[in-house]
Amino acid sequence: MSRLGTLGARLYRGEVGYDFVGKRKIWYGISILITITAIVGLAVRGLNMGIEFSGGAVFTTPNTKVSASDLRQTAEDASGGHTVVVQELGRGGLRIQISELGTKEALPVQENLAKELGVETGKIDTQLVGPSWGEQIASKAWQGLAIFMVLVVIYLAIAFEWRMALAALIALIHDLTITVGVYALVGFEVTPGTVIGLLTILGYSLYDTVVVFDGLKEASKDLTKQTRFTYSEIANRSLNSTLVRSINTTIVALLPVGALLFIGGGLLGAGMLNDISLALFVGLAAGAYSSIFIATPLVADLKERDPKMKALAKRVKAKRAASAKAEAADSASDEEEAPDLEDAAAVPSGVVGQRRQPASRNRGRGRPSGKRR
Repeated sequence: MSRLGTLGARLYRGEVGYDFVGKRKIWYGISILITITAIVGLAVRGLNMGIEFSGGAVFTTPNTKVSASDLRQTAEDASGGHTVVVQELGRGGLRIQISELGTKEALPVQENLAKELGVETGKIDTQLVGPSWGEQIASKAWQGLAIFMVLVVIYLAIAFEWRMALAALIALIHDLTITVGVYALVGFEVTPGTVIGLLTILGYSLYDTVVVFDGLKEASKDLTKQTRFTYSEIANRSLNSTLVRSINTTIVALLPVGALLFIGGGLLGAGMLNDISLALFVGLAAGAYSSIFIATPLVADLKERDPKMKALAKRVKAKRAASAKAEAADSASDEEEAPDLEDAAAVPSGVVGQRRQPASRNRGRGRPSGKRR
């Protein structure tokens, strides 16, 4: 068995573990700092909305040797200073995207691009997107997100309890905020692919959290009938038992997404992959973090406020104090008996006494041996 597998088995049996729940204030502080950074980035820089949301025109050129920077300059001059985004396509063509460009303004841009490339105007494929279509997409996305959140809360409240539902909802909002904040800081374009990526990471984050919650539910059955562990300790044991599984799942999920983002979008220049791959990469990492460091410690915080759990914590504390006191008394009595035994075993110098012989060496002396002479 590998070292990671051995560690996972020991974590599952509770032989080793890390106190995630006990150090929850540290994780809360880190999450608050990251969330504030994301919100500040979103407020200062804002989101770079694609033409699907802001409206505009998309021009697709045939195979050309003209550089992307030259076409960008041509498009900016022809459009009157509108924001221009140029992406290289796999077949050697270019995709030129100009936001907030109307139908009348699109024709001069198309003609100037054809002139720069030395081709006919009809060879430049032009698509116009109205802002109303983007508004419909945004509205549908918000509706889908709201319905998803409501169904998640209802399901978790029924299957587990309301505290777990609330903790999972906070973890999901945490993941969304971080992902959107990273989008604002990086400046990547927000497209319908971004929305798809956001909805995908919600499902993944929820799945990892539910696995931990299910183990916690099983481990906390009849918890108040014992006095060995508190609820926070049981929650920490449940979290440690699924820790290696969560790490493995996250790594396996991040590897292909990272390949899309860094190799496909970065090295190969497939910019169309950046929107969905960035949302998936950041969301998967944030979801794994929140399921371990946010959701379960938050459930333990809420549960420890229950009067039954408070009473359990007092009983556990009292039992451990009594056990510690009994162990201290036993160790003290052992220390007192040790000098007495040493004094009894020691023989003072100058005093001669009868030496004790083993019983086996005196056995049979003074008695007939039973032999006849």
